[in-house]
Amino acid sequence: MAQVRYRKLDELTDDEVYAAYEPPEPDWLRVNFVSSADGAATLEGLSGPLSGAEDKRVFKVLRARCDVLLAGSGTVRAEGYGPLVLSPDRSAWRRARGLPEVPVMAVVSRTAALDPAAGIFTEAPRRPILIVPADLPSDRTAPFREVADVIALGTGAVDLAAAVAALRERGLRQILCEGGPHVFGDLIAADLADELDLTLAPKLVGPGPIRIAAGHGDAAGERPAASEAIPLELRHVLEAGGNLILRYVRSSRGSAL
Repeated sequence: MAQVRYRKLDELTDDEVYAAYEPPEPDWLRVNFVSSADGAATLEGLSGPLSGAEDKRVFKVLRARCDVLLAGSGTVRAEGYGPLVLSPDRSAWRRARGLPEVPVMAVVSRTAALDPAAGIFTEAPRRPILIVPADLPSDRTAPFREVADVIALGTGAVDLAAAVAALRERGLRQILCEGGPHVFGDLIAADLADELDLTLAPKLVGPGPIRIAAGHGDAAGERPAASEAIPLELRHVLEAGGNLILRYVRSSRGSAL
């Protein structure tokens, strides 16, 4: 097991933060979430109130490092995602490494219940991607084909394994997922997540809000067996303003880290 490093985030330079999140392999899928100390994924229905300037510094580095940002349509709507842009210094960091100035935005949706005139599509600096089930009626996806590339895979739901493969076929090999909980739950079920970057915010929310991972079978009481739990290795802990910013990697992956 790799040695766990504990650091104060405000003692690190930007270069050190970038280095702390160096992906160990060319094909890598990391998931980024914030949670309250008692496990809530949202506060007043949003993740934003749990987040702050401290973990947003890491959040922005993760965005700068990815080829494609993946998010579910529910998260896109609830959190008010706009066009995917980066600050000038983050774009400059990418240019210096031969990368496009911004990543591609990819939205996963079972129903395409989004507005094709929304800025996330019409104002995007790079053409975004909409990922939907293959059996979704064509009249649901037709309005998006003018503003996005549509990838249709799966029956009744998006086949995420096939979607990840399709993204990588486009050269989008470093994938950052920002949720929501159902997308993360589906990634876990499909054994696709290589890394979890989790900020524990110093707040108690109490009962009610969902966890960072949810399954479509939750209402029916379906739960994995203990033997199905996926082991993780903690690679570092960054502390900032009482937030614990944790980097976990699948114990069977990233052995060179």
